[in-house]
Amino acid sequence: MDFYYPNWQNDMWRIFGILFFNDKDFFTISSEKRFDKKKIVDFLTEKGIALSDTAKTVTRLKGNAADQFLEIEETMDIAQFLRELPKCIAIVTTGEKATQTLCRQFDVEDPVVGGHSKLMFEEKCITIYRMPSSSRAYPKPVDEKAKIYAQIKSILL
Repeated sequence: MDFYYPNWQNDMWRIFGILFFNDKDFFTISSEKRFDKKKIVDFLTEKGIALSDTAKTVTRLKGNAADQFLEIEETMDIAQFLRELPKCIAIVTTGEKATQTLCRQFDVEDPVVGGHSKLMFEEKCITIYRMPSSSRAYPKPVDEKAKIYAQIKSILL
């Protein structure tokens, strides 16, 4: 899948399936072991959810995407995104590297996993939520991750 969180082993779309449809397989095409990109994009569009990386250019130091083996060469201009998305009230990060990269751009304290920080951006308060990684390398079952993600459901409705 040419989109965010394409790896069948990643739980992001299962977490969203649990949160919004009480069905971890809602966004899957199980017979093909892949995610349904159209269903995902339609859902995100309907809810007004934007996705972005926090890094524009990354060097993989080893053959995987683990945070400790990623070197960020150039960050995304999140301030510009926020200017283009004036209705944005929250940013959700899904891992330590993404959280650090975002928070360094705004000199904001990194929230703990499951927590949040406040960002004053051009006279607007934006909440930064830090969720656990949706990777299976993060040692929590998908249902437990979904319980942590549940705190952001209300901002997505």
